[in-house]
Amino acid sequence: MADDEIPDTETSAAEDAYWRENVRLLLILMAIWFACSFGAGILLREFLDQFMLGGYPLGFWFAQQGSIYIFVALIFYYVVKMKKIERKYDLDD
Repeated sequence: MADDEIPDTETSAAEDAYWRENVRLLLILMAIWFACSFGAGILLREFLDQFMLGGYPLGFWFAQQGSIYIFVALIFYYVVKMKKIERKYDLDD
């Protein structure tokens, strides 16, 4: 083997578990955001429009602002949860 070649290394079980947990968290958070933005803002809009929030129909509110608020909250949750996951697998700084 030449000096410039990098040998194939298999990822350890801990690294695999870390990535499984990371991807699982991402999928869950993306599903929540999808449900709020597409589900509440589009699919369930007519049902939700019978309720009012701040003087606007709830379905309209989710389509215009609610999904953005949910997305920002999910980002903060992701940061907190990833810090815990990184500490669990000893990957924090």
